[in-house]
Amino acid sequence: MKITISNLQKKPIYPLRTKKSILRALRGEGVKRGEITVTFVNDRLIKKLNQKYLRKNRATDVLAFDLAGDKAVNGDIIVSADTALRNSRAYGTSAAYEQTLYAVHGCLHLLGYKDNNPGNAKIMRRKESSYANP
Repeated sequence: MKITISNLQKKPIYPLRTKKSILRALRGEGVKRGEITVTFVNDRLIKKLNQKYLRKNRATDVLAFDLAGDKAVNGDIIVSADTALRNSRAYGTSAAYEQTLYAVHGCLHLLGYKDNNPGNAKIMRRKESSYANP
């Protein structure tokens, strides 16, 4: 598995924690090959991407783009460091935890998980919590 982390904004990021959590999620889901890029951006850029690709004119915490065409996972995950910091203050968590949680959430989307109804969302939340906590 190749996981690349990049930072296109000024807030601190936690690449080692993010990478370990994504690898934990992939192992836990039985994925053995593929490539994922996680990019940390600000709210302004994630809002532009959300508008361009999903037609939603607002910032969001994470976007996931599945680029795979076979059994390997291959995709891009975009995380808003601004939203992670804001939510860490609101929920009493750390920015590192929120960033990792969003990256794992995006990874689960790449693996086919959906959060489009309460049952699916509950499954994703349980898996996110399991994989994002070191």
